Amino acid sequence: MSIEQWTLVDRYITDALVAPDAALDAALTASEAAGLPGINVSPNQGKLLHLLARVRGAKSILEVGTLGGYSTIWLARALKPGGKLVTLELDPKHAEVARENLRRAGLAETVDVRVGRALELLPALAQEERAPFDFVFIDADKQNVPGYFDWAVKLSASGSVIVVDNTVRKGAVADLSTTDVNVKGVQGLHDKLRSHPGIDATTIQTVGSKGYDGFTLAIVG
Repeated sequence: MSIEQWTLVDRYITDALVAPDAALDAALTASEAAGLPGINVSPNQGKLLHLLARVRGAKSILEVGTLGGYSTIWLARALKPGGKLVTLELDPKHAEVARENLRRAGLAETVDVRVGRALELLPALAQEERAPFDFVFIDADKQNVPGYFDWAVKLSASGSVIVVDNTVRKGAVADLSTTDVNVKGVQGLHDKLRSHPGIDATTIQTVGSKGYDGFTLAIVG
């Protein structure tokens, strides 16, 4: 099997199960035109996030890593009426592209895009008077994933769902001799999950148009 075959299958799944959507297509086009890296989730992965948030019945969602807002649109559309999404982005240029994509999708009032280092923005969020987040999606630099996860748990409540993307790293997560800081970051996440009280989690390997990787799904007890 090859990435060409995986991409073909992704295209088949998308054509069959992901309806054409002008706002999502425009978000991808605008992100590419602005020179953003093409590391957004695939359409079928975006729909998976959407469905998971709907299953949770999310009224409040936190996203760490906005990029151009493609996954943000998927998640924001899963919110219950009156729900809100907060998304954190390090790069001001990425955040501006995301804001325009969200405006075009009719979600400007639903999504709060905050710019800065997530490990500085997350403690500030914790100081605000707000209900716990029902759903958290972490898709940012992997070196700091353990820290992002700790804050996700602190900002959540029993039953909240946390999804962390890119946690298999083409299989390198199993290489205990690695010196790659990104791999060590996702290994650190698994170390936490192995003994974290009140967290139930699993990691799933995936293949597709984005290559070989995977994601971690956790539920706060």
